[in-house]
Amino acid sequence: MVASRQTSAAVQSDGRKRWRSGATRAGRHVFAAVVIAIVAGLAGVTDLLAAGEVSSGQASGLPVPRYVSLKADRVNVRIGPTKDHDVAWVYTRAALPVEITAESENWRRIRDWEGAEGWVYHSLLSGRRTAIVAPKSKQELVPLHAAADTNSAVTARLQAGVTGAVKGCNGTWCRISGDKFDGWIAQERLWGVYPNEKIE
Repeated sequence: MVASRQTSAAVQSDGRKRWRSGATRAGRHVFAAVVIAIVAGLAGVTDLLAAGEVSSGQASGLPVPRYVSLKADRVNVRIGPTKDHDVAWVYTRAALPVEITAESENWRRIRDWEGAEGWVYHSLLSGRRTAIVAPKSKQELVPLHAAADTNSAVTARLQAGVTGAVKGCNGTWCRISGDKFDGWIAQERLWGVYPNEKIE
């Protein structure tokens, strides 16, 4: 049985459908989970980076952990790294950011902005970087600037959960674009890029 989950009007749909299996994560809010991920998940990755503990994936040779995005608009997430494993849930929206946390041959274990983890086939992932807006409070609208400067003009204000393509980051600011917006946002207000990460 497939269970669809809707988010509030202030937050874009998370593009995920779940199969009911024992325990579900009913009642979780995208905003709260994003903040938890920012505080806990990214802090943990920062510690790893500082300690030089980021490893290379055995299958790809690329850094693990690393951020990628969903290539397809339908991605099965399984409980293990084979097609024999059950599908835990299905993403139904392309370009969502996810973090690769492990590799096993042609499979990648991913973590999403809510902290949920599962295995997907590598060809369903893209190196194209995207990010989700993650304000400090639910009511906050995050300003999008015309330049990487707090004194520059504010061109838009983005709600929690808005997703955009990452065009570049300088370690403090990132340029993102999406439906009817394009500009610079404080890097710490995004899930999908690491603190101090630079992207050209």
